[in-house]
Amino acid sequence: MIVWKDEHLTLFRSALYETISSVIVTADCVIVVDPCWLPHEVEEIKRYVEEVKGSRPLYLLFTHSDYDHIIGYRAFPEAKVIASYAFDKKAPEDKADIIEQIKAFDDGYYVTRNYDIVYPEVDHSIEGEEVRFSIGHTTLTFFQAPGHNDDGILTVIEPLGILIAGDYFSDIEFPYIYFSSYEYEKTLLKLDYILQQYPIELLVTGHGTPTRDYAEMKKRQQASLDYIHKMRTFIQEDNQEAINQLIDGCRFPRNMKKFHKNNQLLFKSELHRVLEGETNK
Repeated sequence: MIVWKDEHLTLFRSALYETISSVIVTADCVIVVDPCWLPHEVEEIKRYVEEVKGSRPLYLLFTHSDYDHIIGYRAFPEAKVIASYAFDKKAPEDKADIIEQIKAFDDGYYVTRNYDIVYPEVDHSIEGEEVRFSIGHTTLTFFQAPGHNDDGILTVIEPLGILIAGDYFSDIEFPYIYFSSYEYEKTLLKLDYILQQYPIELLVTGHGTPTRDYAEMKKRQQASLDYIHKMRTFIQEDNQEAINQLIDGCRFPRNMKKFHKNNQLLFKSELHRVLEGETNK
């Protein structure tokens, strides 16, 4: 599973959706980000953590609450959990729905796990913008990142210069938007401030390939912004052909068409609310 390894960071890539799980090792702690997917994959991550952990405290960082990103939670029962306030305070019925998605996935493929499937209990709930959390000399700085869903966070890890982006800035996925295209756009634009204020040396996205290249980071940001702006325009113009062409050349078209179609429905709903608001005025 290992696709990246240096002194402080090891990236594990699942066979499913090229999903990335990170293990960050500093003198102060070990941080596991979004351990996933399949049981043997979670077990490989767990074995590695046991090898490198030593006496350091263990933390789980969840970038957001999509079921694929929390599926390995209870494989690390001793870990302290870090997540956004919105992740922590999600309504009970929403938490239950996420757990049902995990169970439906496992049932659908006859998957069994050696740990319980439960929604993460958060020890350190992150509320606010540019909030810092220090573990010795290791500092995590958080930025709220709604848009993809309603409870994402971006995390800068210093002094390593790592930006953990969750399901943003992917090199294989166009924006998958479940919550709000407007909030998604705001989250994308936070990259500019982060790159200006922090010495980012590596961008780690939730699906696909990490990058050290500043120009590549900006390229991914612009590609996502272009998708959003063009989708809004084509929805307003009712130009279905142009909408379809927005994902020409994507690597996994049979599956990605479904996400693109769901985006289209969300954008139409947003446009309807905007027009309805103007009519009411």
